[in-house]
Amino acid sequence: MDVGYARVSTEEQNLDLQRRALEASGCELVFEDHGVSGAARQRPKLDKALGALKSGDVLVVWKLDRLGRSLSHLIDVVQTLGERGVGFRSLSESIDTTTAGGRLVFHIMGALAEFERSLISERTRAGMAAAKQRGARVGRRPALTRAQAEHARALLAQGESPSAVARSFKVSRSTLYRAVRAQA
Repeated sequence: MDVGYARVSTEEQNLDLQRRALEASGCELVFEDHGVSGAARQRPKLDKALGALKSGDVLVVWKLDRLGRSLSHLIDVVQTLGERGVGFRSLSESIDTTTAGGRLVFHIMGALAEFERSLISERTRAGMAAAKQRGARVGRRPALTRAQAEHARALLAQGESPSAVARSFKVSRSTLYRAVRAQA
């Protein structure tokens, strides 16, 4: 069975074009999300569509961007579908993972996405290393300043309970311990 999924980002947008294309392609069921951004993690009708698919079914979308938040998310969804024995078809891009050629195109897209993620990771590491060489502090700010950590150490030395000291600084005990250790 072919199951369609359509999405528009705002309530004012219209799903007619997508719905007609999905129905014309033979979709027996069409799930529609209205007013849901592609970047949204929660898309109720997409979740229902994915839940309705069984081995041998095909998920059909009008365009790739209707399904995935990003290329990597799209690849993850299609890979998960494939593991369940479910095919994927995008009408506008003519991608059909139920055919050898469609799987090839999709795997090439996946390889490009993985390459892009690697490049981003390398650039991030290089940027962090350069910032460290310039003397910039990299990473999250400490929860407690040096003065607060010294004050906390003094309170602990006076016999205050670690839980009470942590509460007074509005941090967890493990954060308190890390800050005190870092100042030692």
